[in-house]
Amino acid sequence: MAVEYKDYYEVLGVPRDADQDEIRRAYRKLAREYHPDLNSEPDAEEQFKELGEAYEVLSDPEKRDRYDRLGAQWQAQENGQGAGDFEDFFAGQGFGGGAGADFGDSAVFSDFFERLFGDGAAARPAGPLRGRDVEAIVELSLEEALAGARRRLSLGDGPSVTVNIPADVREGQRIRVAGKGNRGRDGGPAGDLYLVVRLKPHPRFRRQGDDLQVDVSVAPWEAALGTTVPVPTLTGPAQVRVPAGSSSGRRLRLRGRGLPAGSGKHGNLYATVQIVVSKDLSEAERELFEKLAEVSDFNPREDGR
Repeated sequence: MAVEYKDYYEVLGVPRDADQDEIRRAYRKLAREYHPDLNSEPDAEEQFKELGEAYEVLSDPEKRDRYDRLGAQWQAQENGQGAGDFEDFFAGQGFGGGAGADFGDSAVFSDFFERLFGDGAAARPAGPLRGRDVEAIVELSLEEALAGARRRLSLGDGPSVTVNIPADVREGQRIRVAGKGNRGRDGGPAGDLYLVVRLKPHPRFRRQGDDLQVDVSVAPWEAALGTTVPVPTLTGPAQVRVPAGSSSGRRLRLRGRGLPAGSGKHGNLYATVQIVVSKDLSEAERELFEKLAEVSDFNPREDGR
């Protein structure tokens, strides 16, 4: 049976005119992804070996040139061997009757490849290997997103880590914590930890992008005459002026008192006026409201008001 042809360019995911830097980057990326120590998928080791074979050929200009010109039979020209010598090599290496050897089994082909080019040609890369990066979700209150926080996190079976969350982080932001990912192999550096920010619902504030909304209660006479009332914010109470003649639903803006908006900026806080009437009017209050009803010609249902 003929030697199985493998498209090593396809294995590494590079174009046929890729330069050595592209080939090297592609191999390193995929080797980390499919390394058996880091990938538990059943076929990870086989894919890892195939990557090693592809890189061994394409990273060597002479081997790559023969591969490009001769395809599946490129090995027959290794070290000046003719086709007959190549067949004898097969037989001499214990692969059966020379060119009749069956390479349909990729494990056999990998073994042959290692013998042909020397020990370790398709083995795992030697030397230190960087640990895998880890991603985790961290939930913050709105106050913590604004002021920063400190968290102790348990990541799988590894030891827990304490991380500092910087101030002014946003929903969905990824925070890199260097060296807190999985441990490296053979003395290699640890990977990084990436925290993805999720903001928890707030009992008082409503989020609208980087802006916040909050209700502020005012009495009927305060809305009619105008007043200054306290408004809660993420950093403590503030004062806002309620203009005379304000109705329920009127929004009063507190500039820059919302959530972080990036580049050192912040959204706004909008205080929505809610006119509140007491359910238990005193006799004097009732009389005053009755007097107001007698003297006022205001009709809120007239003229679309």
